[in-house]
Amino acid sequence: MWSSGSDTASAAASLQRLVPAPVSLQPDARGRHVLSASTRIYTSPAAHAVGEYLGGVLRPSTGYPLPVRNTFATPDRGIALLLGGAPRSVGDQGYQLAVTRSAVTIRANTTTGLFAGVQTLRQLLPPEIEKRDRQHVTWTVPGVRITDYPRFAHRGAMLDVARHFHPVATVKRYVDQLALYKINYLHLHLTDDQGWRLQIDGWPNLTAHGASTQVGGGPGGFYTKAQYREIVKYAAERKITVIPEVDLPGHTNAALSSYAELNCDGVAPPLRTDIEVGYSSLCVSKDVTYRFVEDVIRQLAAITPGEYLHIGGDEAKATTDADYQTFLDKVLPLVGKYGKKVVGWHEFVKTTTDTSAVPQYWGTTTTNAVVQAAAARGNKVLLSPANKAYLDMKYDASTPLGLKWAGYVEVRTAYDWNPGAYLTGVPESSVRGVEAPLWTETIVTPAHIDFMAFPRLPAIAELGWSPWSTHDWESFKVRLAAQGARWTALGIDWYHSPQIPWTSAQAEAFDQTTTTTTASTSPSGPTAPTTTTRVVGTWSAGTAYKVGDYVTYQGNRYRCLQSHTAQPGWEPSLVPVFWVPA
Repeated sequence: MWSSGSDTASAAASLQRLVPAPVSLQPDARGRHVLSASTRIYTSPAAHAVGEYLGGVLRPSTGYPLPVRNTFATPDRGIALLLGGAPRSVGDQGYQLAVTRSAVTIRANTTTGLFAGVQTLRQLLPPEIEKRDRQHVTWTVPGVRITDYPRFAHRGAMLDVARHFHPVATVKRYVDQLALYKINYLHLHLTDDQGWRLQIDGWPNLTAHGASTQVGGGPGGFYTKAQYREIVKYAAERKITVIPEVDLPGHTNAALSSYAELNCDGVAPPLRTDIEVGYSSLCVSKDVTYRFVEDVIRQLAAITPGEYLHIGGDEAKATTDADYQTFLDKVLPLVGKYGKKVVGWHEFVKTTTDTSAVPQYWGTTTTNAVVQAAAARGNKVLLSPANKAYLDMKYDASTPLGLKWAGYVEVRTAYDWNPGAYLTGVPESSVRGVEAPLWTETIVTPAHIDFMAFPRLPAIAELGWSPWSTHDWESFKVRLAAQGARWTALGIDWYHSPQIPWTSAQAEAFDQTTTTTTASTSPSGPTAPTTTTRVVGTWSAGTAYKVGDYVTYQGNRYRCLQSHTAQPGWEPSLVPVFWVPA
């Protein structure tokens, strides 16, 4: 529902700040609200934690105390986060937000809905609100009335911590980024051929040996159960449910290398640090295999409060069809035994008639007989088509990170598809939601995550949240461009896609990125850019480096391939995407 006449321009101006697009937005030019040092945050008692979260976002940049006070009334000033009084249409994830001169009021039926409204309020404030030090800005919220709720209940993102291990702090950082765009599921890919990343009692070699490396070598790593619980708790505080994945029966070389008895021949293979797939399989005929799998599922279920466990099931090329069926006939009931429901890559759903099982479609075609049959039976499908939603695909041929087996995925490609009508025979009523996976064969640092997830992650988030009636590339690219300043304030090292009309300052940064990606792809080839050489001394974190800069690090000389501001862990010898020995 949109306003008409003289309100149209004002509505457009307000909407340019918001991703995902809301269901209904009605601007009120007279309702402009300004935060001040006397502003208070009032909450229904059960929503106090959401109020404290909002205060934690706003206090550093405003410098205001913003105390949080419980209330049973409807305050006529300040910011109010209230349970009850929202339209029934918003359900349990939506909200209503009203901004007047005297107050900002968010109403919802649940704290989840209030949290979603808080994210919209953040985006209505100037982007400097995301800074972690005091800013001298007038904190104005435009007058508006928004009613909003999601198109799909499930809006997810996946982070692969198996190919390259990413520590707790990196995962938390990604959780915060997901929350801003109303993502409500984090799928953690915990195990693969290159690494086993979670402590399992009774099987210590999984982490002592199986977690000891990663793609390309390096130290690897793993989460203790306490660290995993810490991630789950942190995500839950941001209304995000963790879905852990242990990929079975293939993608298991790290486990097979850790325990010889899991192999049919009783011989443990060496650890792998390459990115090949399809060569590993648990031994389907051995009882020890199912003791192992049950131990893993039982322990994982015990520390995962969410209702789903992901069992993988993809690319089991080293397992015969008969063994694959036998394996899943024994394993799928174990998930239910420990009180969880199954999610798996879509191949697995051919082995079961359980309609509570969720197939996650990762293919590159718009037809799939197995998934279509599951939808016809009543299964709900989670959509992650690799050529649309995979955040690890390169943007174009010059992208220095990522893979390209599913094709190049620029922002418009990620945005311009309809989950409700994408797969033949899978109507919108059979779609549970969407997920944006980020595989990490080439993703080593938080900056790498930033570069591949932004700006595509918000595109997938909008597909999951916003009604299809609001879907419009021309509008979206303008709204997305407005997010750039917010990402900069948040310290997100994002890709400046040429498809998006960034501001002039952002465009200048994009010019550097364009030079960067060409240089890193073929630094000595005919397309290598001409750069101004600077010798800038010893490498140091916090320094802004440009393409062509030369530094010394531990007595060796390196040349910069990609403009960036260095952070700890980006030392030249460790990050070949940024540096090359010179």
